[in-house]
Amino acid sequence: MVLAEFWGYKREDGRVGIRNYVGVMSSVTCANSVVQKITDAVDGTLPITHREGCAQIGADYEQTVRTLVGLGTHPNLASILVVGWGCENVLANELAAKIKSMRDFPVEWMIVQDSGGLLKSIEKGSAIAQEMVRKASTLQREPMDLSGLIIALQCGGSDTTSGIAANPAVGVMSDMVVTEGGSVILSETTEIIGAEHILARRAVNEEVANDLIRIVNRFEENAKNMGVDIRGSQPTSGNIAGGLSSIEEKSLGAIEKAGSTPLQEVLDYSYRPSKKGLLVMDTPGRDPESITGMFAAGAQAMVVTTGRGIPTASMLVPTLKLTGNPNAQKISEELMDIDGSLIVQGKKTIEETGKELFEELIAVASGKKTKAEILGLDELSILRAGPTL
Repeated sequence: MVLAEFWGYKREDGRVGIRNYVGVMSSVTCANSVVQKITDAVDGTLPITHREGCAQIGADYEQTVRTLVGLGTHPNLASILVVGWGCENVLANELAAKIKSMRDFPVEWMIVQDSGGLLKSIEKGSAIAQEMVRKASTLQREPMDLSGLIIALQCGGSDTTSGIAANPAVGVMSDMVVTEGGSVILSETTEIIGAEHILARRAVNEEVANDLIRIVNRFEENAKNMGVDIRGSQPTSGNIAGGLSSIEEKSLGAIEKAGSTPLQEVLDYSYRPSKKGLLVMDTPGRDPESITGMFAAGAQAMVVTTGRGIPTASMLVPTLKLTGNPNAQKISEELMDIDGSLIVQGKKTIEETGKELFEELIAVASGKKTKAEILGLDELSILRAGPTL
């Protein structure tokens, strides 16, 4: 029996969307200004811009393309226009073809150098986007269960209240999503270090446990090979000021977001999951790159916890925020969808707050706007995997 449902958009590839934007994506950083002008001119469109797309080779090129394809096929998009400049190596026509091969929905592309220059390209792109929005506006929401939902989990500006209040409340929500057949993605490999053995014990099999240990060991080896000490960035100076003493303490709090269900799969950066339930993605601790990897994997909504208040959010993927810190709640109330500080104040339990967060998630999935959406907060950044030539 279905215990919960939301109103979403059924997509051509079987996935579900909770928003219905027309995406306008740059294939290369040079086209960002054209993309922004098109989306400024056409209501219902969403810019998907980044700083990559040129002079990239090997694994770096492959990761950028994979991430852009993931973003371009995102279920919160009804259609997409890909805009290139013309002399880059991530070409708009090739990117559009890859997107179309992954999801059979309206995909268009254009190249500035072949469209009469910048101003004429803005005019041409605006006309294409306008027609896409007209068609997208005819799509209707339908009731559906939570089995198609993927929720990205992220924390930033953590302090002592994160591990004892906000993150455990998210863990309650995560368990509820998984129980309903949905999925949650725990990110930030740097914030699993020191607690990986605890998560590994929850893996469904030895292979998944080994995958988790592998991504942690890989990060530590990369740091050693570069001759750097991660203690300069994990925990951050803000984390330390907030009362966190070590990376192990920070990690023990961070993994609370994962709740208590079995770990089903470990994903490399921006790869789509093949399993449902609790997932882990290998991402850095820096928020923009971390969240972009989960978006490319198809996460339709995101929950962000913070101890000191951070702006991390997305328009493509609606972002719910909460803090366990009463001071942060007071200062950043305009960002917080749920008041997790009531846990610390003894006015609500972790379980009550987690259930409230779950109910708010259902409302957002059905169309309610988050505070970050209303303010237009938006971040995207693709993780680099190599040097720029």
